[in-house]
Amino acid sequence: MAETAPRRDFLAVREVSKLFQIGDELVAALSRVDLVIGKGEFVCLIGASGCGKSTLLRIIAGFEQPSSGQVEIFGHPVTGAGSDRGMVFQDFALFPWLTVRENIAFGPRQKGLSAARVREIADEYLNMVGLAPYAERFPAQLSGGMKQRVSIARVLAKDAKILLKDEPIGALEEHTREQLQDELLQIWARTGVTVIFVTHSVEEATLLADRVVVMTAGPGRIEADIPITLARPRDVSSPDFNEVRRSLTQRLTSHVKRQLKAA
Repeated sequence: MAETAPRRDFLAVREVSKLFQIGDELVAALSRVDLVIGKGEFVCLIGASGCGKSTLLRIIAGFEQPSSGQVEIFGHPVTGAGSDRGMVFQDFALFPWLTVRENIAFGPRQKGLSAARVREIADEYLNMVGLAPYAERFPAQLSGGMKQRVSIARVLAKDAKILLKDEPIGALEEHTREQLQDELLQIWARTGVTVIFVTHSVEEATLLADRVVVMTAGPGRIEADIPITLARPRDVSSPDFNEVRRSLTQRLTSHVKRQLKAA
């Protein structure tokens, strides 16, 4: 009987550490981080400022190289940025001189595809994120929610399988933030893309995630990896939701208290 090949993890962070040179001093941002994320999961990273969440995200994206350890996708080491991963920034980083369609088409055009195929891909993702009626508008003519959808569509049009979001909606007023959260969840459910989302907000992580990864500071390590089993859509006012939120808050604050006591 033939042996079955071992299953490879979709995304694996293996023993990743990161040192930065600041003046004459080496500062450890991450220390031996291990994390496995399944295809199609929505994972939130939370932790105090300076715990290395954004550094870890940038290493997964390929924008930074780890000092030791490695990131693997289906067993293949990540050695730099790639079209299989896409970052959505807080300001959405759209090209202001391009229309919505042209922004989405930018990645496929860079691949040298035919004009007809580029337009076909752009139209596919315009429809997917509900922006076909706004295809010829410029970013300055869009709401915050529309800009987020364009930014996500631009990433997906490059055939990205992993969407990386670094606190993209934390500074917005409450109504706009709730709208963007809802739109992100709809796109995630529709596309099956894997999402890794950095946030400071325990409530936001509880609302969005399949799993919440709590990181410690100084240097960043994984304190806890907690599955969120609440049914969707989630009600932030429900007792079950608030019980999970309280538990996560305790996890997040306990290591901060330990740090202060140790200092």
